[in-house]
Amino acid sequence: MEALNSNKWVGGILCDLTEASDYVNHNILLSKLEFYCIAGKAKNLIKSYFNDRYQRVRIKNTYLNNHFSEWEKVKQGVPQGSVLGPLFFLLYINDLPGIINDTHISKPTIFADDTNIIITHPKISAFKVEINTVIEKISNWFQTNLLVLNFNKTYYMHFSTKSKLLIDIQLSYKGNPITNMLSTGFLGLTLDNTLSWNLHIEQLSSKLNSACYVIRLLKTIISTKNLSTVYFAYVHSIITYGIVFWGSSPYSKSIFKLQKRVIRIIMKVDNRVSWRELFKKLNILPLYSQYILSILLFVVNNIEEFTINSDVHSIRT
Repeated sequence: MEALNSNKWVGGILCDLTEASDYVNHNILLSKLEFYCIAGKAKNLIKSYFNDRYQRVRIKNTYLNNHFSEWEKVKQGVPQGSVLGPLFFLLYINDLPGIINDTHISKPTIFADDTNIIITHPKISAFKVEINTVIEKISNWFQTNLLVLNFNKTYYMHFSTKSKLLIDIQLSYKGNPITNMLSTGFLGLTLDNTLSWNLHIEQLSSKLNSACYVIRLLKTIISTKNLSTVYFAYVHSIITYGIVFWGSSPYSKSIFKLQKRVIRIIMKVDNRVSWRELFKKLNILPLYSQYILSILLFVVNNIEEFTINSDVHSIRT
């Protein structure tokens, strides 16, 4: 994996925006839409979508009495819970990567309001300079676009192999320190600085232990078929999420043990019974088979990201 190449220094800045959707400036958004050739009647229609919106707060007490605040005009932000709201926010921040990825050193990734930048460089001195440059660039962009970067929840993580020493980098911007982290949560995954996935698998194990307990309670009152349904809702969904990342980790053995335990509980057999036939009867894939399937599906669905044989040679292999 390039991110843990022993010949490169690799770091990640994980940004957090304060109530990002509520800080979208309508005038800036409309000017960006015009830049994307959304003008004329289309722009006026979108403008009318934002204009003359009002909101108020309703408080319901224990006696079911309603209390309302005064109506106030909405001066900024995109409507949350709407279909168009996320789309408008993505258009609002769409030009952010352009100020960062002008070189191959920094690679920004954006998912909704989660902005993250991966920085790589073979020289430690240039690596430190690039990190500070990126922080200054994104901070200036957020300030220009009237978005607020939450420095209390913005982190820096230095990725490294276990054999490579960590470097102490103290980051800040205008007196706001950026915390160095050895692990952090990201889109339902727990990342650690060596990408061992140990912490993430520990959390999965805790969830699967709870699932084992629930299924053990249910096995005396519902059928095996219904227990299988519970498995897919409560266990399968946990195991398959992000498995393409952590499935090859040596720590995943503990997840497989828990999966076998759940299967034996569903089939109401003891630990001495072979698990292979049990998986077949329930039409459930063992962990490592599920990992291989997920990898294959990922490749098929993202085939344009991979080099195929015909791109390298014309020999039929």
